[in-house]
Amino acid sequence: MATTGDGLYYEVVGDGAETVLLSAGLGGSAAFWAPQLEALTRRFRVVLYDHRGTARSVRKLTKPHSVEAMAADIRLVMDASKTKVAHIVGHAAGGLAGLALALKSPKRVGKLVVVNGWSRPDPHIARCFEARVALLKKSGKRAYVRAQPLFLYPATWISENTERIDAEEEHMVKGFPATDVMLARIEALLAFNIDAKLPKIAAPVLVSASADDMLVPVSCSKRLAERLPNATLDITPWGGHGMSVTEPEVFNSTLLDFLGGDMRKG
Repeated sequence: MATTGDGLYYEVVGDGAETVLLSAGLGGSAAFWAPQLEALTRRFRVVLYDHRGTARSVRKLTKPHSVEAMAADIRLVMDASKTKVAHIVGHAAGGLAGLALALKSPKRVGKLVVVNGWSRPDPHIARCFEARVALLKKSGKRAYVRAQPLFLYPATWISENTERIDAEEEHMVKGFPATDVMLARIEALLAFNIDAKLPKIAAPVLVSASADDMLVPVSCSKRLAERLPNATLDITPWGGHGMSVTEPEVFNSTLLDFLGGDMRKG
């Protein structure tokens, strides 16, 4: 456990020859990846970090904030953890940052995994964030956090995991970023547009999506896979936006196969 000179909290787990860096979504917390750690650390050295403005990292953002600034933070974490090259695994915002990093610093990226991501503004995503922003501004952070599972998880999973979600809600409310930080992060995601640059990304990319994601249409992932020159598209039929949480065994199996670390046996 350590921090960069710029206040970004990170952890290094495992001691494999290859490094996997995990970048979370809008919530920004390294804890998001708990369902993947055991499987990954059997083979890989794993770097996790909390996004700037969230969790244990410095609670202020660089200005102007952007997905490209998030990518620059990945480089800071890699430098601080003495990581020359890493496979980048990013969920939503983290996946967008991975794409931006692959454009800006291609030599730092081995393989790239983009989970429920996109390459250009999408009207459905904008509509969902409009509702979430209205909740945050008018009703406060508890209402925002209370509604969050509706965007992340399938309805049946929410029903079957109510106690877990309620416990996590209290933790998330206590650690919620400042409102201006969350609004700036959302604005950065909505402004992200590298669609025309996708053919320039040479790294092997796993585009991982859930067919029932209600926040990011699966068509966004299909477009990524079509326009990236070295992409593999994997669509999970069920699991929602947070499928790495709701279907960890399925997700981990696909992830390990792509990274070349099939550890399902034993």
